Amino acid sequence: MQSFPFSDATTRRFSAALPAQADVVVVGGGVVGVSTALFLTRAGQKVVLLEKGCIAGEQSSRNWGWIRQQGRDPDELPIMVEANRLWRELATQTNQDIGLTQGGVTYLAQSEAQMARYADWIAHARDAGVDTRLLSATEAADLVPGMSKKYAGALHTASDMRAEPWLAVPAVAEIAQREGAVLIENCAVRCLDLAAGRVAGVVTERGRVAAPEVVLAGGAWSALFLRNHGVALPQLSVRATVAATSALPVVAPGGVADDEIAFRARVDGGYTLAPGGFHELFLGWDALRALPKFLTQLRAAPFGTRFLPVAPKGYPDGWRTPRHWSGDQPSPFEALRVLNPKPNMSRANRLKSQFAQLFPELPDFQLSHAWAGMIDTMPDIVPVVDRVAALPGLTLGTGMSGHGFGIGPAMGRVLADLAQGKPPGHDLTRFRLARFSDGSRMHLGPAL
Repeated sequence: MQSFPFSDATTRRFSAALPAQADVVVVGGGVVGVSTALFLTRAGQKVVLLEKGCIAGEQSSRNWGWIRQQGRDPDELPIMVEANRLWRELATQTNQDIGLTQGGVTYLAQSEAQMARYADWIAHARDAGVDTRLLSATEAADLVPGMSKKYAGALHTASDMRAEPWLAVPAVAEIAQREGAVLIENCAVRCLDLAAGRVAGVVTERGRVAAPEVVLAGGAWSALFLRNHGVALPQLSVRATVAATSALPVVAPGGVADDEIAFRARVDGGYTLAPGGFHELFLGWDALRALPKFLTQLRAAPFGTRFLPVAPKGYPDGWRTPRHWSGDQPSPFEALRVLNPKPNMSRANRLKSQFAQLFPELPDFQLSHAWAGMIDTMPDIVPVVDRVAALPGLTLGTGMSGHGFGIGPAMGRVLADLAQGKPPGHDLTRFRLARFSDGSRMHLGPAL
């Protein structure tokens, strides 16, 4: 079985010298950070992006690769429509094929009650101008032929797409670099540099960079970074296992999911497989602190999370991971350059069996890859996209809750505008940081 493309041993591709100053520093080299750097550069800003490990090394390359409007939280949906357009534009500007394909996304319904929930969501699609529609049982079977199970119908969005994330995110980073952004891997930002109560830059393991604005797009590490500055963020990281098959005949042109398994075609001829609604949480201090905020989510899906008592050494919520340090000390971000969790192989092998059972006419196949990523998730399953009032000069974009790859380019554009004091072009009320401290109830929304 082949290894995942990114690890501590991955050759670093972005190695510019650390500048003394910038207009904006972006912390984090995932899809959101890379996109933010690109749109800041296009706005004429002098931008430095700093990544502790390698660009796209963590969840931004480990996701399913879906570029999905379907089933989004209604407050995310307008931003996702923009992202769908931006992915099409960016794919024409890269130096390589990122596998961008419009194959649609289909959610298979196992009951009439599920069909009713899908029908309710279509009103949100209509408001956003998205081409989502309901499929009958016959139409669903015709779209995805050869399935052994019978479904009540499906929800289908033909304009949804897919891409290969381990190719796409570095390719967008290369666009940003060509257009003038400075990208530096293996350069951890230890903390903010503060002066007179506001951001004055960042302190890195290689020295300081002066900048009046900083964008934190640290994914699973964001809460740890903020806690060191006294800002509480109820963000947790959950492990999600994914597998890929050897080459197979085409069974569906796009992404397909039911309650147990999700799959989509890959450019190498195989399929990416993932369990539907299942992830694993390593318990730690942040999990205990955040538990009250997550109760609404846990009640809504009580069996979707498996709890594990101890995180591997150095993980963001590990029991022994430091929560406080100074700029002249090595930080947890240097101790673990690439968050590269081991996959749950029992679950990966189960996915193989489920896929084979769903399509019994497929030839024998093997798993070519199995990997895992740590998803940064929030209690209400929508991100935080906001200015941080307690730290003037800091803009936060994190907690994409497993939705980040598809929406990443548009979230980057939004964060770039926020950091410049420009109108973001979308209503971000739902994504404000203060919702976790102003007495607001946790609202999961009608996302699917």
